[in-house]
Amino acid sequence: MSEQHQHDHQDEHERDDHRGHEHSDDRHEHRDDHDHHSHADHHHHDADSVGVAVVTVSSSRTLDADPSGDHLVHAFEGAGHEVVARELVPDDFGTIRETVDGLVGRADVDAVVTTGGTGVTPDDVTPEAVGDLVETELPGFGELFRTLSYEEVGTRTVGSRATAGIVNGVPVFCLPGSENAVRLGVEAIILQEIGHLVGLATRE
Repeated sequence: MSEQHQHDHQDEHERDDHRGHEHSDDRHEHRDDHDHHSHADHHHHDADSVGVAVVTVSSSRTLDADPSGDHLVHAFEGAGHEVVARELVPDDFGTIRETVDGLVGRADVDAVVTTGGTGVTPDDVTPEAVGDLVETELPGFGELFRTLSYEEVGTRTVGSRATAGIVNGVPVFCLPGSENAVRLGVEAIILQEIGHLVGLATRE
């Protein structure tokens, strides 16, 4: 190969490399634009403050002696949200279902959080009662809750059936009855995502 031909071949190769870098840069800029828009869209519909209904499921507690329900109320109000309803119902499928169904139909309720009835004893029927209403499941909530719970209680977390879903456009979270479980669920997960989930669930 002549020296001139080698030089021409090298120039052509460099031009190809330059074009490749240009295409790579274009793709990178496109990804940046896409990421920017996705990030903006991700937060555009977030609700800054939501109306929350708290439901304690227990056949033995009262509203005057309900530390888990109290913790939920204090956590939401401390984060700038409003607790617009608080109920205490027995471990009864029909009562739980009817209560949650009524709450999600209220104009001032943006989210519902229940505590209690998510274990494996015969009277633990909250997941079934709420699940009978759920239109869209949120399996990631229960998965994440049990992952975080494992760090605190170990393999006993397999006995927890914490769950969540969308009912009539309203996110509903079902937490265990223990105060420690409620603290974990509301502070580590629900408060982080409730504004975003409410915004998405009500988005047209």
